[in-house]
Amino acid sequence: PVFFFFFQFCSCREKMSKITRDTLYECVREVIKGSKDKQRKFNETVELQIALKNYDPQKDKRFSGTVRLRHIPRPKMKICILGDASHCDEAKANGIPFMDSEALKKLNKDKKLVKKLAKKYDAFLASDTLIKQIPKLLGPGLSKAGKFPTILTHADNMVAKVDEIKSTIRFQMKKVLCLATPVGHVQLTEDELAANVGLSVNFLVSLLKKNWQNVRALYIKSTMGKRQQLY
Repeated sequence: PVFFFFFQFCSCREKMSKITRDTLYECVREVIKGSKDKQRKFNETVELQIALKNYDPQKDKRFSGTVRLRHIPRPKMKICILGDASHCDEAKANGIPFMDSEALKKLNKDKKLVKKLAKKYDAFLASDTLIKQIPKLLGPGLSKAGKFPTILTHADNMVAKVDEIKSTIRFQMKKVLCLATPVGHVQLTEDELAANVGLSVNFLVSLLKKNWQNVRALYIKSTMGKRQQLY
């Protein structure tokens, strides 16, 4: 389930007690300062990097969860609408990439073409009238890539739904004890980035079997910057 932004920093002091507010802001400040000292030609993403302990990926249940952050961590995340006529018109009006059922049929379930489509976009939204036809039209390619579309109804605000997808991050444990997820970018303010990092840490700790006892180390790092240790 998606935990929305009211899963707040202040409501989880007990979980955040391992990281002081001063440490959090000091790390955030250093990340932003580093990006300003050596400016890049692109907006650097800020990642939360996690090292776990007392976990056996082979035996222990692997966790997975999504949380919606207050500020969009990846503004340039590419999202495509797989839509009916009405949704395609709305997407076109809002400058959002889209494909209708005819365009999907032209892919002819070709594995290479579907794989190329999955690589081109970070996520997909599909009209409620079309979503059940996706496996029939494209085969299992989007599911295999972990990008099966999120449902889009005609009651939804398309732009708000796209922003919701862009604001949502996933923590998923696989076969190793290290994981990383984007939690912001260097053009956010200190307060905005700190809010995103705090919310992400709280949510991650809530997913762990033994909470903080499973955390070996936490870092934040911009794409090209130095790693800053939170914990």
